[in-house]
Amino acid sequence: MEKVKEIYHKYKEMITYVIFGGLTTVVNIITYLLLTKIGKLDMLISNILAWCISVLFAYVTNRIFVFESKKKGFKPIALEMISFYIARIVSLICCDIVLFYLMVEICHINDVITKLILQVVVIVMNYVLSKFMIFKK
Repeated sequence: MEKVKEIYHKYKEMITYVIFGGLTTVVNIITYLLLTKIGKLDMLISNILAWCISVLFAYVTNRIFVFESKKKGFKPIALEMISFYIARIVSLICCDIVLFYLMVEICHINDVITKLILQVVVIVMNYVLSKFMIFKK
């Protein structure tokens, strides 16, 4: 049991990042389903709103549990949140739009394989941006 605790403390940030990343995905999917199935909203609007809500969830959980941000006050927290959203928009555009298009349409790689590969790239990119730019100590 001590070995498990030691490993957890050594990799706590990465472990909590993966856990809350999974929960962020769940929030995204549930929000999308609630908006489309119960709210009867358009799929594109629902997808955009689900993305916004899941990124907000990701920001709060990353701020509190993963990177344990100590910033206080409205302005520092607002700037941190805006930076977080900008980083997520950058990864969305770079990976989920541009690289997806290039890999599927230009390189003719299967869309599902491309999506899986790019999700790994997005996770790593978001972690690096969060750790070294947004929640830097």
